Amino acid sequence: AKLYANLHNNKKFLKIKVHFKMLEDMLGSIDFYDGFAKDFLKDPEMPAALRIFLEEKKAEKCSALNKLLIKRKWINHDPLRTKKIRKKLLQCSWQRPKIELDLVKDFYLQSIKGINIFFAETGNEFTDLEQQVHELRRKLRWLSIYPQALQGAIQFKTADDIETGTIEKYLIPEIVHSPFNVMPAPGSNTVFLFLKKNYFLSLSWLIAELGKLKDNGLRIMITTEALQGTQVITDNIALHKAYELNKTTDDGLKNIMSRAYSTCSLYFNEKNLDHLIADISTHP
Repeated sequence: AKLYANLHNNKKFLKIKVHFKMLEDMLGSIDFYDGFAKDFLKDPEMPAALRIFLEEKKAEKCSALNKLLIKRKWINHDPLRTKKIRKKLLQCSWQRPKIELDLVKDFYLQSIKGINIFFAETGNEFTDLEQQVHELRRKLRWLSIYPQALQGAIQFKTADDIETGTIEKYLIPEIVHSPFNVMPAPGSNTVFLFLKKNYFLSLSWLIAELGKLKDNGLRIMITTEALQGTQVITDNIALHKAYELNKTTDDGLKNIMSRAYSTCSLYFNEKNLDHLIADISTHP
């Protein structure tokens, strides 16, 4: 829905996108609290009260999701939301494969341009974990999600002379051999948009590195939230205690954002995203 809202049938896909975005946000919040509750359970130095707080927050979010599923007619309704969405899709004026992939290519190029601008506008450092580091990672992840969603219409260019150069350092085994970096089978598609494989893998490396740093930062932030949710404590004291529990210094978040910026700075200065798109062809 996010992709096609920018290609054609804008109004139909924007409405569908709104429905799915509500689910995505709710599921994301459940996963957020559930993941860290399980993480805290493995850490004997984390007070049990903090884990219980996170489990209670997860239960709240689950309850809210169940209400949303009923209110938005995903369950317990006839017709279901899914049936309505399928009806909407049948009403769309779909494009021929070549025209559609031309639009997808243009969308990729515009997305890459927007990501480059977003990073440039952060200045010389990251100062906000959520609005900068996490948001940049979200934007980058979409570039790797579209190929999976388009069911084989996007493939890798794997010619012997494909560029390596500065991106060789990103082609580490866990990235190269990751099942998430395998394109879907071409299937019945007759025309394809090709991405340069090594540049796609370098993108996956950056997403993975930012994910590790983001999770470290979020662990500090959710520890702070849990501390304030279980006792009367000031922001500064809660943050200081969160640093102690996570065995880091009082400039932990700043260090995380500094490392994230340095990682991104090198990657973007090499203009790797600008080389991602190869061409459109009828041969996989």
